[in-house]
Amino acid sequence: MAKITAVIDIGSNSARMAIFQRTSRFGFHLVEEIKSRVRISEESYESGGMLQGAPMDRAIKALKEFMAIARLRGARKIFCVATSALRDAPNAGEFLARARAEAGVSIKVIEGEKEAFYGAIATLNLLPYREGITIDIGGGSTECAVIKGGKIKELISLDIGTIRLKELFFDKKGSLKEAVAFVKKELEKIPENFRSERVFGIGGTIRALSKAIMKSTSYPIDTIHGFEYPTLSHLETFTKIYSSEVLKLKQFGIKEDRFDTIRGGALIFTALLKLFGAKEVVTSGVGVREGVFLSDLLRGHNFIFPVNFNPSVRSLIDRFCLNENRGKRIKKNALELFDALLERHRIDEGYKYHLGIAARLADIGTALSYYDHHHHGSYFLLHSLTYGFSHKDRAIIALLVEYHNKKIPKDSAIAHVQTLMPSLLTLQWLSFILGLAECLSLGNDAEGFAFGYKNGVLTVSSPHDLYLAKEEAKKLAKPAPIAVIFEKS
Repeated sequence: MAKITAVIDIGSNSARMAIFQRTSRFGFHLVEEIKSRVRISEESYESGGMLQGAPMDRAIKALKEFMAIARLRGARKIFCVATSALRDAPNAGEFLARARAEAGVSIKVIEGEKEAFYGAIATLNLLPYREGITIDIGGGSTECAVIKGGKIKELISLDIGTIRLKELFFDKKGSLKEAVAFVKKELEKIPENFRSERVFGIGGTIRALSKAIMKSTSYPIDTIHGFEYPTLSHLETFTKIYSSEVLKLKQFGIKEDRFDTIRGGALIFTALLKLFGAKEVVTSGVGVREGVFLSDLLRGHNFIFPVNFNPSVRSLIDRFCLNENRGKRIKKNALELFDALLERHRIDEGYKYHLGIAARLADIGTALSYYDHHHHGSYFLLHSLTYGFSHKDRAIIALLVEYHNKKIPKDSAIAHVQTLMPSLLTLQWLSFILGLAECLSLGNDAEGFAFGYKNGVLTVSSPHDLYLAKEEAKKLAKPAPIAVIFEKS
């Protein structure tokens, strides 16, 4: 098993490398990500697609260093793919030969539909939704994929991209109408069935727009992957961005390094959102690189993780859980307690998912320090449950880990995630259940718990004495009047 894999993606705008480390059969995490804005397609779209000398030189220099870094990291597998710029270039062979000779890397030029497939594989496995359409806006092309029922149904690649529009239209004053017409003409290739209320946004343009929205709305979690927003609230702003002069882009929260390409990207994105009838956008921090990696990792499993498997949870357990069996016991007890108390708390059973993950990872903070390990674990999980979770999922799990042995505060202590939360009462019930489940794991490796609830009394039966559990249970913050009675079976 190759534990370290590097994936290099040469796009029209940037060359990027991601390095992944496997922790078990399917568990993995990102250990390095490097970007170089080589602009390999610079001046090519006005030159019949021909790659120019200076951009090729920049790309070769970047590739040399990428390869050196990958080897220093211990990469046993190195994949390198190139997309639109090299697909379109009549002299692509010259660059490929130089890359082999000077940088020691073999580049695979992938077709547009393959690029769309890689983006869809990454989205399907690493975001928490099973339906929608991907939009991956690159420098030279834009790829889309229809995902339905957890399967990739259709793929398409369009010859519209940020660098292409920049060089053909936006660098020439007064050509916005021509750019709009150019995009509209290309969108005529898209079949009628490319319609969905949910869009998965991939690529630097869409991430830049999402970051601007997060900043303007004081969004509580500073993580781009999984950020969601309603489409209609922002279409007008996107239109203003692509209609704006370059020097006025700063007012929209766009960073300067995106000034020259964001207008073309915003134009493409706006046109596609309207065409697809999208009501919400889910921002993806993953794309082609993750898709290439997952295509290799999951090649014997139809490119999909096993049911109920999450690579981030598995990787965290592999690396940081000092006692995995204890986590399994806490989870089992927590879920059984949830069911026993259902008549009393009446919480939506969908929250058993969050309770189970929080129970499995409740002790993860001890990998850093036992003292304040709940606080360490909460921060850790909010920022490390990278794949397969919504921001709401992450916030709930993090709060449960931090407060499962005490009362959840109503003040500013949780203000940073309060807008993503269910009711405070729901959280307190889940916290109480998790805290009690953890108490029951103290010094007890055996099975044999039985739980019952009647008339405000929760009964915990066990063949063990549970002296320590009784003491700790008294300290728990109860969400409502309830007695906990321990019986020896």
